[in-house]
Amino acid sequence: MKLLKTLEKVFLSENTKKRIEKVILSIALLGFFIHLIIIGLSEFDIITLFPKSGLLTNPISAIYTPFSFILIYEVYLLIYYLPKSFTTYITKQYEIITLIIIRKLFKDLSMLELTSDWFDIKGDLQFTFDIIASLILFFLIFHFQKQGYRNKEKQSKIGPPVKRFIKRKKLIAVILVPFFFILALNTLVQWFSEVSFSSNILPSFEKINNLFFDDFFTVLILVDVILLLISFFYTDKFHKIIRNSGFVVSTILIRLSFGVSGYISTILIVVAVLFGLLIIIIHNLYEKEQFT
Repeated sequence: MKLLKTLEKVFLSENTKKRIEKVILSIALLGFFIHLIIIGLSEFDIITLFPKSGLLTNPISAIYTPFSFILIYEVYLLIYYLPKSFTTYITKQYEIITLIIIRKLFKDLSMLELTSDWFDIKGDLQFTFDIIASLILFFLIFHFQKQGYRNKEKQSKIGPPVKRFIKRKKLIAVILVPFFFILALNTLVQWFSEVSFSSNILPSFEKINNLFFDDFFTVLILVDVILLLISFFYTDKFHKIIRNSGFVVSTILIRLSFGVSGYISTILIVVAVLFGLLIIIIHNLYEKEQFT
């Protein structure tokens, strides 16, 4: 018990969150300038690293790098809020996948072909599709958070069963913090091992864009299933079981989006968030009616 409290203080305290925020944002800013410098050196043929890469042809694509570090911070925030609010934890999942799409837009912006044949060019059409999807996701997440806060206002008292459930979630969160940072470090090492500097070969953009997050959402599915099973010990209410099960389905749909590309991937993400929103709306209707 004391060990759990100590680890919770180390990994999940407000001070730790602020320190991690400062460190990651500083690294993100540094990464942005380094990326810009590499693009500038490539432009003047001082270096010839990966000339065919879309990430090294336009200064706009440099925004991709700081966004990658910001996403790592969002991963930490997801774990941070896990013991505090289940709906906030799910919201963070939706925010992360939306930011991944936004990050991709910055790369695509640098490669747009501004011609009258806009809808005949696959890259430009995908950009249009993604930018519309990001707006839809932003709107859906807003309403998901609104439904979550509405439900939170009704939970004025926290009984012993809920307190025990929170303790279990704290234990899971404490385990996840070092696990995900090790996973991120391992992913970075593996990526560098696949990069061929001698032949100027860079892994495909789809592989770079999905780096870390395909494994991340796979683990999240397992975490969601564990939370679902643990919740059976504390509630037998049908609407809460369906809500928790629905969130697992939503996470699985997001994970499936990494296995495909193009429009299907974006559609799966929008459907996942829409499904989660409908689940929490129906759940709140059950809460409002107070069925016995």
